[in-house]
Amino acid sequence: MESVFGLVGKDFAIVAADTSAVHSILVHKTNEDKIMILDSHKLMGASGETGDRAQFTEYIQKNVALYQFRNGIPLTTAAAANFTRGELATALRKNPYMVNIILAGYDKETGPSLYFIDYIASLHKLDKAAFGYGSYFALSMMDRHYRQDMTVEEAIELVDKCIIEIRSRLVVAPPNFLIKIVDKDGAREYAWRESIKDAPVSAA
Repeated sequence: MESVFGLVGKDFAIVAADTSAVHSILVHKTNEDKIMILDSHKLMGASGETGDRAQFTEYIQKNVALYQFRNGIPLTTAAAANFTRGELATALRKNPYMVNIILAGYDKETGPSLYFIDYIASLHKLDKAAFGYGSYFALSMMDRHYRQDMTVEEAIELVDKCIIEIRSRLVVAPPNFLIKIVDKDGAREYAWRESIKDAPVSAA
């Protein structure tokens, strides 16, 4: 029952994701970070099979860093999105990754941007996007309340509305969410929205 969604504001982009790691009917943990910081100004939110998500996002992160190391300049957000799409398309004909991605970034020349990349290597540049069962509710809330000129405070308020709607409407709703933001100052964690915490493990 994953939920990953994002939006672009006036001069920033936000990605939010649930933090539940589940298998079958079991919840293994509730503090799993599904939003990877690719580099100083890029975020990659991913949903899908746990192994594919972890392996593929790390693979993209290391290749983005390798490109910057070799060439002395970072990839733009558009270039990183197209590289990611290309890797998914190549894998699709060999050993597909069951992973859906929302890639957000900030470039000095073009400002913030958000890319939707699904498991069959479709790529779209959008103002707002969502994956998972929570997308049914997040997309409807964003369709109703989203504006292109939103401030950070207005965007966070909209993200909170999406989270509340997912928690109240989805039959097996994830309890905790992580919000990250990218703007001219870089990519960083913004806030957690927690309703439960993992119990500490006592020493035997």
